[in-house]
Amino acid sequence: MSKLLKYREKQNLTQEELAEKAGISTRTIQRIEKGIEPKGHTLKVLAMALRVTEDDLKENKSASEIETINYQLTKHINLSSIFGVILPPINILLPWLIMKHKNQVNEVTKQIVSIQILYTIIAVVCILLSPFISRWFGITRQLILLLLIAAVVINIYIIIRNTIELDKNKKLYIKLNFNLI
Repeated sequence: MSKLLKYREKQNLTQEELAEKAGISTRTIQRIEKGIEPKGHTLKVLAMALRVTEDDLKENKSASEIETINYQLTKHINLSSIFGVILPPINILLPWLIMKHKNQVNEVTKQIVSIQILYTIIAVVCILLSPFISRWFGITRQLILLLLIAAVVINIYIIIRNTIELDKNKKLYIKLNFNLI
């Protein structure tokens, strides 16, 4: 039973009455009661109409619905990024292909690929800007080469550190606040 249905019935409201009170369509009420998660404006107006908090209306996933993460496979997906540290497209494609092929698409694996996408973008920008930086600041090409090597070492550190953290605590040590996929 959905939380919306529970609160609606507790207040002896029909779907039509709640829809009118909240200023949304009856069809929206029906979809939410069948399992669609209310979001944004809809969540806000329903909570106000029922005089409950927005969190009260959010569905909690049951133990069977919570995504199961194979952490051993997730570690392998993370470590597969190492093969492409020098050739940046491979550090994205290999983990992504393994993730899709093994049907291990979850927040952790998305974060792993997102980190590699961000790394690749930064590396490509650095490489493209290196001739200009060299000219503008009079920096030698050897220094730019050292910076690129440092970027590779940092990426390897991120991959290894995340693998260790996945092994110990089943979470990523270094992660983004957003997903790029």
